[in-house]
Amino acid sequence: MTRLFAFALLVSGAALGFAAYWAQTDALHSPNHAAAQVAVASAFLVSGIVAWTRRPQNRMGGLMALAGFGLLFRQLRYSHDALEFTVFFIFGDFAYAMVGHAALAYPTGRVADRWERALVVAGYTTVLVFPFLTALFYDGSKPLIGFDPNRRDSLINVTGNANVVELLQKTQIVIFFGVLASLFIVLVLRRYWHASPRMRKILTPLLLAAVAFGLRAIFECLYTFNIARPFAYNNLFWWQVTAFFLLPLALLIGLLRAHLARVRVGDLVVELEHTQPSGLRDVLARSLGDSNLEIGFWLPERQAYVDAAGLPVALPEGDDRAVTMLEHDGQPLAALVYDPSLLEEPELVSSVGAAARLALENARLQAETRAQLEQVKESRRRIVAATDEERKRIERDLHDGAQQRLSALSAQLRTAQLRLATSEADPALDALLESAVVEVQAANEELRELVRGVYPAILTEDGLAAAVESLALRTPLPVELDVVEGRFPAEVEATAYFVTCESLNNVLKYAQASRAVIRISQVRGLLHIEVVDDGVGGARPTAGSGLSGLVDRVEALAGTLRVESAPGLGTRVVAEIPCGS
Repeated sequence: MTRLFAFALLVSGAALGFAAYWAQTDALHSPNHAAAQVAVASAFLVSGIVAWTRRPQNRMGGLMALAGFGLLFRQLRYSHDALEFTVFFIFGDFAYAMVGHAALAYPTGRVADRWERALVVAGYTTVLVFPFLTALFYDGSKPLIGFDPNRRDSLINVTGNANVVELLQKTQIVIFFGVLASLFIVLVLRRYWHASPRMRKILTPLLLAAVAFGLRAIFECLYTFNIARPFAYNNLFWWQVTAFFLLPLALLIGLLRAHLARVRVGDLVVELEHTQPSGLRDVLARSLGDSNLEIGFWLPERQAYVDAAGLPVALPEGDDRAVTMLEHDGQPLAALVYDPSLLEEPELVSSVGAAARLALENARLQAETRAQLEQVKESRRRIVAATDEERKRIERDLHDGAQQRLSALSAQLRTAQLRLATSEADPALDALLESAVVEVQAANEELRELVRGVYPAILTEDGLAAAVESLALRTPLPVELDVVEGRFPAEVEATAYFVTCESLNNVLKYAQASRAVIRISQVRGLLHIEVVDDGVGGARPTAGSGLSGLVDRVEALAGTLRVESAPGLGTRVVAEIPCGS
């Protein structure tokens, strides 16, 4: 809208407002009430023109301006000129339907819901049909409701019937300000209830509209049916006038909120200069007024979007969320996932995205690093899992193969020795057989110990507590145990066992200790493993050592391992592994 056109509308509105004021004052002799009605109409008119000027693509400004003109024209129904009276009596209440239409069309300028569209149609139909029928039967013999006693002439009067006229007027008020106004309030509350958090903030002016129509309905019913008429006229009138006066201002502020937000984009640039990538989402969410805002960072090598932590993000495909793709130097940079209500404010989204591009690029690089780190962690977890599976396979193969054959060979040698003992045999041969049996049994025992170290069957069958107890019994020095009972995920039990086993091996090989303590407990979702000895200390988890391998294994499960081993003060190995609640 050009400024000249806007100015012409304002001048026209001012002239019409002056005529409306004098028409109502001349008829009802109530200057204050006339001024109030003109003020409400002017608020709609001015707000509509401002909104139309600022956001010409949105129909809300035009609807509000038309409603303002309609409310001013409505006052000309009090004119004693037959033509003015007839025209503006028939079409005057059209303005109230336009006010309801504008409220339901907020904030997009369109009524999208089918029930709301039906209500708008019903409203327009009511305010057109009933006044037209009333004018057909009005002959001036009895004053109209809300008019002065003076006679007026209807140019379309067919036959006079004061009772029919009164019935039609009261029916219109019951339907429009009783039934339809109640449905209006219900639909406003329904839309507010189903709206997203951001949309509820936007829809707040509709609550004021519901209050305005509710008060107007009460006023019309009480005044029309002579129920507490003085109270309605002296109190409810001013309450509903105040609500209707504030309504267009609230709608205007709501429509201009995006413009005001874009004004603050300059401050956003300064704020982003001091914002860490981890806080970028919160800053953008506050700028766009959407607390549920999500950011997906594009990783070219993976051809996928990830969040700030490097985890995959699936972009929504439905209507519940909207998506805007941002680019940098012609390449995909990030995707903003936000409330669909922001689709009506593309300039705001674009401005915020442009201001945040550099910060988004930095955050994308960090997200890429985290994604790569996550891939490394996943790879380590897969390696650990594959290693455990291979350990289990080797344990099964040794137990079912070599151990069984050695046991069978030992039994055969023992049988041969017994048979030779019953006959006169060479003592040297008997000694040789005895030595062979001892060696085979020793080899079998060593193999059994090896199998237990590879992956003890007791760990799979009876759990961590039983496996650690068996390990302590086989250890050739006193070991004090304090181990929690219960089962844990297989990979957690295996890692905890090997931490304990390797720590005890280091005690036996290097610590020169006289005793050891093993404590395993569950604390706040973590399995806490502690192996302590009273040896010489000085242990270090250097590269290639068993302790170094334990660090990798524990970290693969998002755990931590530390070694405290001051010289002369013994060694304390502590590991913490997430194990669920």
